[in-house]
Amino acid sequence: MTYHPKSDFMRVMIERGFLADCTDYQALDEAFLNGVVPGYIGFDATAKSLHVGSLIQIMMLRWLQKCGGKPIVLMGGGTTKIGDPSFRADERPLLTNAQIDDNIAGIKRAFAPYVTFGSGPNDAILVNNAEWLDQLNYIGFLRDIGKHFSVNRMLSFESVKSRLDREQSLSFLEFNYMILQAYDFLELNRRYGCLVQMGGSDQWGNIVNGVDLTRRVVDHEVYGLTSPLLTTSDGKKMGKSQNGAVWLNADLLSPYEFWQFWRNTTDADVGRFLKLYTDLPLEECTRLGALQGSEINAAKIALANAVTTLLHGAEAAAAAEATAREVFEKGGVGDDLPTLTLHAADLAEGITVAQLFVRAGLSATGKDAKRLILEGGARLNDEVVLDASQRIGAGDLAEPVKLTAGKKRHALVILG
Repeated sequence: MTYHPKSDFMRVMIERGFLADCTDYQALDEAFLNGVVPGYIGFDATAKSLHVGSLIQIMMLRWLQKCGGKPIVLMGGGTTKIGDPSFRADERPLLTNAQIDDNIAGIKRAFAPYVTFGSGPNDAILVNNAEWLDQLNYIGFLRDIGKHFSVNRMLSFESVKSRLDREQSLSFLEFNYMILQAYDFLELNRRYGCLVQMGGSDQWGNIVNGVDLTRRVVDHEVYGLTSPLLTTSDGKKMGKSQNGAVWLNADLLSPYEFWQFWRNTTDADVGRFLKLYTDLPLEECTRLGALQGSEINAAKIALANAVTTLLHGAEAAAAAEATAREVFEKGGVGDDLPTLTLHAADLAEGITVAQLFVRAGLSATGKDAKRLILEGGARLNDEVVLDASQRIGAGDLAEPVKLTAGKKRHALVILG
């Protein structure tokens, strides 16, 4: 990156590692110097919560607002009815309107800690593209919007090409997705003066379509900006843990488990993640990321505390750190561990240790639990479990039982 930005927003995007590509660096930079820039990112409502794979986008909206721009959170109530085919091997299952509305209600909760909503010029707004997509007249849309799209060009986009090259079916329904996403940008420009669409680098083709369409239809200069698709240094996709998705909503993943995910960051990722996922000053991120040996653990705790504080609050972060210290340093139980409550009826015939690890969320399947036990990675009250078929009855739960998988994942089992 040789471009030297003048605006705070572009400087933050470049210095903190958010920027993969931009349709026009200099023009967008100038726009930020000339007034409030409304910018949007779209989120499809395919689940009841976003996971940490979406956190880089949420942080981009946060920085947009901190640097004087206006964040537009676009919920894909309309486009979710089709599903984004980008880099997928198959078609998404179609959701009902009720499921989509339920998902949007859950997803909304993740944004409040990061951006300030309101009616001021710099306040964030949340809009749903179903407002305009549900009302479209098909023939009119084809005539007015469809004429601006070249099928030859659409077929050349990597997200589509990769599906066709593998001879995997791409339905006409999905093929329409990129046209509707481009139309979103046009509508947001018309309604709110939106000047920039942001997203992951896998959305580059869709974003460029929106930029082109807005220029062609209303002759407005708008811009696209993408972030890198993040993987951890060991090649894993961001947003997944050994135990599944790392959800942002506390009812799907406890603040303690969220804190633990960040505490378990590999050494090589700490500095990069501090820059992307926290508000800590750049110099402090660099200093913490450069720590070596056992000192890097202090940086990981700083990362976990800062990210958890942003989402769940300082109290939840402090409680998670205290629980971790109690569990790891003192061998105790900790107050904030994920807890499985069993009732006497569940234990009439006892429950195997393997089933216990599955029920507690420490293993995905019984097969995984048995493998964990066979490899010596399962402990019950800090004692290594030797027999996967060992049965636990109500009498064994007179006191809370601590389960441990590997070195860092723990859960409590109590009798309710």
